[in-house]
Amino acid sequence: MNTIARGRHVGSAHRRNWTDGSLTAGSFLKPHHVARAVFHPSWIPEALDPTVERLKRARVVMGAVAALGVYSFVEGGFAWDELVKNAATASLVLLCVTPLTVGVMLLVWRRGGPVRRLGARLLDSLKLLALFIASAFAALGLFAAGDMLGTGPKIVLSALGLWMAFFVIAGAVRLTGNFFGTAAVHRCLPPLLATVTTWLMAVPDLVTSDLHGLGRGLGVAFILGAPVTVTAIALLEARRLSRRYGIRLTAHPAPRTPRTTPAYPQYSAHNGRNPYGA
Repeated sequence: MNTIARGRHVGSAHRRNWTDGSLTAGSFLKPHHVARAVFHPSWIPEALDPTVERLKRARVVMGAVAALGVYSFVEGGFAWDELVKNAATASLVLLCVTPLTVGVMLLVWRRGGPVRRLGARLLDSLKLLALFIASAFAALGLFAAGDMLGTGPKIVLSALGLWMAFFVIAGAVRLTGNFFGTAAVHRCLPPLLATVTTWLMAVPDLVTSDLHGLGRGLGVAFILGAPVTVTAIALLEARRLSRRYGIRLTAHPAPRTPRTTPAYPQYSAHNGRNPYGA
């Protein structure tokens, strides 16, 4: 396949449908199926090998612990609306963290080539982030509206709120793995963003000494456990991508292709005469 045909193929792949076409009317009875289609679109690349996939899943588990808060399980008894509220708060943090982190990486990648070609992929990632934030606040709105209305509307809105809660939590699990599709921009971005986000969520508790009623030793262990583990997993993931596939975080994901010098025919005698005249 020549360069022009390959470019057209990549462009058409990027413009394909958001979902893979697996959604049906019956899928909406299972919110986690809808979340998989919506929050893991067809344009997000799959893991390069099973080891990277296992590392990603481990990172997802620890990211979920950091996002939901291990204190909910230690203290016991959490409500769905509190769970969705935590997801909404985490998404707002991501709304600030993700653009800043990606912006820093764009400055680094500029040395390897133009970054304008990454604009479409970054826009898709931003759409995923906005969609998740809207879903989380829609779920919170349904719970709040149900509390303000009578018994009949409350039952209906609570049922819708539960559906949205399952949808948001399942979406959060998907997004923790692909980190809003940023793997389509650079495969090292998801582990980097996961590390930055978990540390950012842990630092305020350390600064304010908010140990949620736990002892100092146990509280600090719970606060630092998730970010330290996520960082270790992210480093392993980045190391495998670098050693096995040559994918480095600081390298431009689509480096500038070197210009090729056109080959001119060399002078050769043609019946003792110069074929170009003179």
